[in-house]
Amino acid sequence: MTRPSLLNRLTFRQLQVFQAVHRQQSYSRAAEQLGLTQPAVSAQIRQLEQALEQPLFKYAGKTLHVLPAADALAASVTSIFGQVSSLQMELSEIAGTIRGELNLAAVSTAQYVVPHILARFRARYPEVTIRLRVCNRSQALERLAERRDDLVIMGMVPQDAQLAFMPILDNEMIPVVWPGHPLLTADKPSLEDFARHYVLMREPGSGTRTAFEEFAARERVSLPHTIELGTNEAIKQGIMAHLGVAVLPRLAVQLEIASGLLASPRLPGFPLKRSWCTVYPKDRPPSPVTELFLRCLRELLPELNRHFSGPLEPMPGHGVVCLPAIDSPQS
Repeated sequence: MTRPSLLNRLTFRQLQVFQAVHRQQSYSRAAEQLGLTQPAVSAQIRQLEQALEQPLFKYAGKTLHVLPAADALAASVTSIFGQVSSLQMELSEIAGTIRGELNLAAVSTAQYVVPHILARFRARYPEVTIRLRVCNRSQALERLAERRDDLVIMGMVPQDAQLAFMPILDNEMIPVVWPGHPLLTADKPSLEDFARHYVLMREPGSGTRTAFEEFAARERVSLPHTIELGTNEAIKQGIMAHLGVAVLPRLAVQLEIASGLLASPRLPGFPLKRSWCTVYPKDRPPSPVTELFLRCLRELLPELNRHFSGPLEPMPGHGVVCLPAIDSPQS
């Protein structure tokens, strides 16, 4: 009796579960990502291994080892799912409606600009489901390595030939103090003067903290007095309470500076300039929806750069409807 072909023995669900385990390097993390129990994930992998007649993973203690057959399958699965995604996009275009999912991660400093980008993208493609995870730089790098997102938006992209990135907007970091602070009226204040105060910092792994610490090290200025606060909002409140001073993204404090709640002294070397970039692994080509997002973003860059580099003002209208479409009641 002829054995059924491999095509008849595989299911898309098995391949989806396999891809999650291969990327997460963990049954439990894959289960969490897919909303399944760990036994359900294990069962799907066992069925897949039986269909392939080859083992895919092996546990040694608590460490999951990826076997050669799994790496070979992973390349094929990426291609298969890419073709299915392209087909879905073509069918959506034929139907006149683009549908799909866009999963993004953005570092916390980028949260002040990414919603403006998403609003314009959604205005063009209202049927695309958007998910945005805000995290710090180290978490963004972790998510990038685990391929948990279609695209990551971050600054200070690591020097890695395996990553494709595109600079999108400047991220200027400035010193921030409370109104009436002595540094505002000091004659030629220096970084050393700034560092004599308690400096409020984000947690280790924050891009803003890393950029400032690297700048201080280059200037050979120590930061002996620091207080760690977990968010930019907590740091802003800390400055207003005279708890300390800080270096923050200009976009994070422009409203408070404009309203007189915070101020920025003139210090040599500032603003520190970095760029936010879109990043994805080169060996994982963007999905069709991600390609649409990148294309839309490239078209929007001149407008976005003009807006965010100019005086503080409302973003121009762009035809976004903030209510979901409601089907009219049938008579």
